[in-house]
Amino acid sequence: MLTRLSIRNIVLIEALDLDFARGLGVLTGETGAGKSILLDALGLVLGDRAETGLVRAGEDKASVTASFEFAALPPAIAAALDDADIDIEPGEPLIIRRQVKADGGSKAFINDAPASVALLRELSPALVELHGQHDDRGLVNPRGHRALLDRYAGTDVAGLERAFADWARAEAQLAEARAEVEQAKADQDLLIAHLAELSALEPVAGEEERLALARADMQKGEKLSGDLEELRHLWEGSDSPLAALRVAARRLDRIAEQHPLLTEALAALDRAVIEASEAEEKLEKAADALVHDPMELERAETRLFDLRAAARKHRCEVDDLPELMRTMRSRLDAIEGGEAQLDALEAAAREARAAYVAAAEKAHAARSSAAGKLDAAVAVELAPLKLDAAKFRTSVAKLPEDRWGAQGMDAVEFLISTNPGADFAPLNKIASGGELSRFILALKVALAEKGGAATIIFDEIDRGVGGAVASAIGERLARLAADGQLLAVTHSPQVAARGQQHYLIAKASSGTVTKTSVRLLDSAGRQEEIARMLSGAEVTPEARAQADRLLEGV
Repeated sequence: MLTRLSIRNIVLIEALDLDFARGLGVLTGETGAGKSILLDALGLVLGDRAETGLVRAGEDKASVTASFEFAALPPAIAAALDDADIDIEPGEPLIIRRQVKADGGSKAFINDAPASVALLRELSPALVELHGQHDDRGLVNPRGHRALLDRYAGTDVAGLERAFADWARAEAQLAEARAEVEQAKADQDLLIAHLAELSALEPVAGEEERLALARADMQKGEKLSGDLEELRHLWEGSDSPLAALRVAARRLDRIAEQHPLLTEALAALDRAVIEASEAEEKLEKAADALVHDPMELERAETRLFDLRAAARKHRCEVDDLPELMRTMRSRLDAIEGGEAQLDALEAAAREARAAYVAAAEKAHAARSSAAGKLDAAVAVELAPLKLDAAKFRTSVAKLPEDRWGAQGMDAVEFLISTNPGADFAPLNKIASGGELSRFILALKVALAEKGGAATIIFDEIDRGVGGAVASAIGERLARLAADGQLLAVTHSPQVAARGQQHYLIAKASSGTVTKTSVRLLDSAGRQEEIARMLSGAEVTPEARAQADRLLEGV
């Protein structure tokens, strides 16, 4: 609930600190005293637009701070703060501060952490529910009617949301599987053709490197073979160096014994013949080793070209081709297996839809039953509020399937007819300001709403009524405030007398400066203010006596 409101430099308010308590609080004062300023100031912390005209004349900025306390932080508020990374310790008050500059612009803070105005707007429905002459939020907004009826009916909304989530998830899985199968079918012919090409090629990991090395060796041998062929011509034939060495050795052998130097020369020549013979043998072996089949080189080059062409075609490395083949086979297998998977997913989606429809039909039945009870409860409240000619109806209409959602298949709206025979229409379409506020009060009493906004504010709900109707309004406001906090801006002494806290709003002028002040009244002050409300400008003894009777009557 709202526990404190601090205002600085807002229009006619220079500085104001108000403390609030549980129960019914009433705010009274003469017309033009500045009651609307309080509501405008509170609107700032709830995310209303920051108008520069709110800044007090002569000041460069204004601020409003509101403190809210909760036994346990409402889930909607906790979730919003968590999303914004704002931490509040258990038991700690929620403090919202809004600053407005005279030259434009504003800042917002939640417990001293910077916050966006959008976050304030998100929090406001759980903090304050405001009903006024031109109310376009709260109970008037059809978007909240279904939730109100569900709370009244005790609808299993959580179960309905789970059923819808299960159905949505099953449909998403089915759609994804269908898309995969359709895509696979579209690629099937191409996959078969590509797999046939690769299967005929039969690539093997590491094959490219082996082929490249073999081709390099064969190309190198081809060049060396030409050089060896030239050497062969030098070593073969009768005029080869080796033949000449052998001839020289035979001739020297015949005369070597005639002189020791010749013997040594012969030995050297023999060694040369041996070395030359070994060289010839090695050249022959090298020539034999370098001999290759030209067709083998061609086959290696062709194979290497085919492998690399396939890799370029599929935008991968040659060594990745075997894995690519396995992937293609898996995709083709998936086409066949996908049909069976689709059957299972379609069955699951049908089952999930049936479960959701059952939950939605149960919710529809609960809502329809509760709607009749709510209509009867509201009807009981209308006559005492001088709305006896009006009728209230809760419309529960089934939506087409494309509009079903997590809250079911129903559209819920509160409708009224203000005159006999008149058509039913939405609340804010045919009710005047005063009627609308009283309709909302009747509805709030009938709903006996729990878990709504922490603070409810009615702004001049008693405009244009008096006597028994005003008393009925006051009695119902007090009943609503019994388990929470309700603030009422009122001109009715009957309503004011019901207040557990009574705040007087007054405006005073000093020279050219006008200021608005608010103070909490004690018992004597309450008597005097209610007497003023009864008698007007001059408070008479009779008015004070009547004020006492009103206060004693509650």
